[in-house]
Amino acid sequence: MTTADLLADLLDETRRWTLMLLEDLQGDDWGFQPAPGMGHALWLCGHLAAAQNVLIFKRCLGREELNAEFESHFPMGQPVKALGEHPFPAPAEVLKVMSDFHARALRAVHGMSESLLAEPAYAKDGGSPHPHYRDKRGAVAHAARHEAFHAGQIASIRRLRGKPFLR
Repeated sequence: MTTADLLADLLDETRRWTLMLLEDLQGDDWGFQPAPGMGHALWLCGHLAAAQNVLIFKRCLGREELNAEFESHFPMGQPVKALGEHPFPAPAEVLKVMSDFHARALRAVHGMSESLLAEPAYAKDGGSPHPHYRDKRGAVAHAARHEAFHAGQIASIRRLRGKPFLR
C-alpha cells in the first residue's frame, strides 16, 4: 500500500464516520447552533468540502476545484450565520457537493506520488510554514484530522438534539 493509498483510506474512513453522524438529521437539526455564531451541521458539511479543496487541491496540487459560489456560503474564520440570516444551499445540495467533491479528492490523493507528497506545503501566503503540517503528506493527513474534529462537533449537535450516542 502506498502512502497515497493510506491517506485516501484515512480520508474515506473519516468521511464514513461523518456520514453516519449525519444520517438521521432532519428538518431543524441541520440549523441547530449550540450558541450564536457556532457551526451548525449544514455549515459544517459545506465547510468540510471547502477544506478538502484548500488542503488537497490548493495546498497539494496548486489549483482550485470547488465552485466559488458554493464555497462563499462557508467562509472560514468568521462567526457562522444562522440559517435564517443567510441563503444557504439546502441540505440535500450540500450533501451532494460534499459527496461528489470527496470522490474527486480521493481520486486526486490516490494519484499523488511519494515525491509529490514529500514536497513542502505552505500556509495561505504560499511561503510561510503552515502551523499544522510541513509537507503535502501532512496537508492530506490534516484534511482527515480536520474532518474528525468537525465530526465531533456534529456528534455534539446530535446529542444536544436528543439523538442517540453512536459508536
